[in-house]
Amino acid sequence: MEPGQKIAIIGLGYVGLPLAVEFAKKFTVTGFDTDFSRVETLRSGMDRNREVEESDLKKIIRHSVSHGLIFTDQIGDIGACNCYIITVPTPLKKNNQADLSLLTAASETVGRLLKKGDLVIYESTVYPGATEEFCAPLLEKTSGLIFNKDFFCGYSPERINPGDKEHSISKILKITSGSTPATARKVDELYKSVIEAGTYMAPSIRIAEAAKLVENSQRDINIAFVNELAKIFNLLDIDTHEVLQAAGTKWNFMNFKPGLVGGHCIGAAPNYLAQKAREAGYIPELITAGRKLNDSMGSYVACEVIKRMVKKKILLKDAHVLILGFTFKENCPDIRNTRVIEIYNELRSHGARVSIYDPWADSDIVYKEYKIAILEAPAPTNEKYDAIILSVAHKEFNQLNIRDLVKDCSVIYDVKGILMKESIDGRL
Repeated sequence: MEPGQKIAIIGLGYVGLPLAVEFAKKFTVTGFDTDFSRVETLRSGMDRNREVEESDLKKIIRHSVSHGLIFTDQIGDIGACNCYIITVPTPLKKNNQADLSLLTAASETVGRLLKKGDLVIYESTVYPGATEEFCAPLLEKTSGLIFNKDFFCGYSPERINPGDKEHSISKILKITSGSTPATARKVDELYKSVIEAGTYMAPSIRIAEAAKLVENSQRDINIAFVNELAKIFNLLDIDTHEVLQAAGTKWNFMNFKPGLVGGHCIGAAPNYLAQKAREAGYIPELITAGRKLNDSMGSYVACEVIKRMVKKKILLKDAHVLILGFTFKENCPDIRNTRVIEIYNELRSHGARVSIYDPWADSDIVYKEYKIAILEAPAPTNEKYDAIILSVAHKEFNQLNIRDLVKDCSVIYDVKGILMKESIDGRL
């Protein structure tokens, strides 16, 4: 990139903040977010998502005119930038259609600031064609400038793995692309300057967009397959994990385990691809079947627990059930699209009292999103539970003596398959 490059990161969540920190090691970076409380906590050096360590964040907050990072919720503070990287979420609507409202707002915000020669890069998960056919026209409309003449676009799909300290942003190979050959090279050089693992320059933006959807859809389908195996083998009284362990001795076996599929990317990407396929006149079968099966697993787990409670003659009405874990994955505070909520709702619909303990989840965010007050301790009143469901494999649960939390005739169900088989009543 040319000297004097000033970068603005739009959206300071799981994707934007680590990216901003990485770029700030070499460039002048301004992180922008409309959430004032988020900006304030970041200014103090705290990341509630636990993706960036406090020491690393405080170290990179701007102290130099040549590089460093500042945070703001004021649009005017990013007006002098010449490279805008948009990392806002692209969730789903209730009908599983793409919700581009945040992407629209971010594009319009940047559009009002665009100057001739500026570069806008998108990292948000989108359907093929979104950057050039949906976002660029918004930038043109709000800026009055002409796409690929006055300003240019790039697309580099995020590959953040929340909670994974080993595969950090700089250690994951990055796909890059641009709206013109020159722009593609410029975008590639920008990311190559901070990504240790290197980059892969895709032939076009549409290919880069599609690649992101394929990555997540492939994983979704593979997990759906083993989830279906779990349903079949449970009926046959065969341990699914032992079957997979045996099958895994073959050199080319792909190792996936059954479980709940949540998070922002895997839940959304297949639906974005399916939506675009329908618009093109093709009805996707495998992708939608995988999504449907994975979305059913929360209710399935609840029903499996209920069956075991009935077998032990535990009355469901007013039975006290503890769910261990609410985030969508282990050792991570991210509750986006968590499927644990289906377990909770299903048990509640049968009259059970359900408590949730999760040492990683932010209790304020959980209450704001789901109106659920999670416990501060697994057994705050020393009450014994009628059933316990281990739904997320947080490292803290390895130190928890679950047997101390249950009655003599309670049900223990292990969604993640990490507890000793002899100590539980069932697992996926």
